[in-house]
Amino acid sequence: MRHPAFFDQVRPIVLYDALARTLGAADDGVVEFRYVDAVKFAGHSCPTVAGAYLMTANALAALYGEALPRRGEIRVEVRQPQGDGVAGVVGAVVGYLTGAAGDGGFKGLAGRHARRNLLTYGARIDGDLRFTRTDTGAAVVATYRSDVAAKPTELPALMAAALRPDADDAQRRAFASAWQEWVRRIVIDHAGDPALVTLAATPGSR
Repeated sequence: MRHPAFFDQVRPIVLYDALARTLGAADDGVVEFRYVDAVKFAGHSCPTVAGAYLMTANALAALYGEALPRRGEIRVEVRQPQGDGVAGVVGAVVGYLTGAAGDGGFKGLAGRHARRNLLTYGARIDGDLRFTRTDTGAAVVATYRSDVAAKPTELPALMAAALRPDADDAQRRAFASAWQEWVRRIVIDHAGDPALVTLAATPGSR
């Protein structure tokens, strides 16, 4: 897949997945996700996907420090109901990265490795997402503000032109380029900006 070069500059998310090791998908259990993987999963690159990726990366770093996060052992709670706004997209991307799943998730093997009901919506939290380690109960709430990264000034006009039924390839390309420039500002220029993704330690829910 041909994609913007900056996708490959985004910090990868590396985790240990005990289920992947048990079933032989990864000999050492180590799995790596890059921003382009999240894009492929979602089907597009946008500020929402970028925010879900960065909130996950930052929350896991806060919860595990230098240790590898343990995929499938992280509970994720989304503040909004699943059908509101972009909550479903955010939850899907974060669930993909962390292994957390809803009612249809993996039930486990011999009482271990269950992923079901680790992803829930409509949580009473003061932020966008709460990540909780199922082993220790340590939790952080992540809040994302895409407006911290200024969108290209020409973006609204380019979007309006590109979405017209009679838009030509040049107009579509111009919009796509400006759109991805906004995403680049989020995941590259502001990747370490504490105003973009804020974290707060909080009691987890078990």
